[in-house]
Amino acid sequence: MAAVRIFIVDDYEPWRRAVRSILQRQEDLEVICEGSDGLEAVQQSAELQPDVVVLDIGLPNLDGLEAARQIRKVSPGSKILFLTMQDSPEVVREALMIGALGFVIKLDAASDLLLAVNTVMRNQRFVPRRLSPMPWMIQEG
Repeated sequence: MAAVRIFIVDDYEPWRRAVRSILQRQEDLEVICEGSDGLEAVQQSAELQPDVVVLDIGLPNLDGLEAARQIRKVSPGSKILFLTMQDSPEVVREALMIGALGFVIKLDAASDLLLAVNTVMRNQRFVPRRLSPMPWMIQEG
C-alpha cells in the first residue's frame, strides 16, 4: 500500500517541524512538502497533487480558507485538513462548507492529528470533540 502523501502549510517553521514529527509516528504517512503561505499552498498542491493538505487558516498572501477553495479546484483529489488556532463555530462551519474534511485545533494536535488524517483518508469528516455535537456538523458541505 502506498504511503499517504501529505503537504503541510503553516507560516511558522518550528510548528511545521512539530507537525512533521507527529505525522512521522505513523509509517504509512509521508510529508512530501512544506509551505509557508496560501499562494504557495495552491501552487504546490497543483504541482504535487498531495493526498492531504494540512493547512493553517492564518496564512500570509492568501488566507487558508481562500487557499482551500483554490486547492479544491487545482487538486480536486486532495483532502483538506485545517490545523489552526481558530476554533470559532463560524470558522469551522465555513471550513467544512468549502469542502474541508477535517478541522483540528492546534492545541489538540498531539492527540487529534493522526486520527484526523486517518479519518479524512476514509472520506469521513473529523471535527474537534468540543465542537462535534453541533447539529450542523453532520451535514455534508
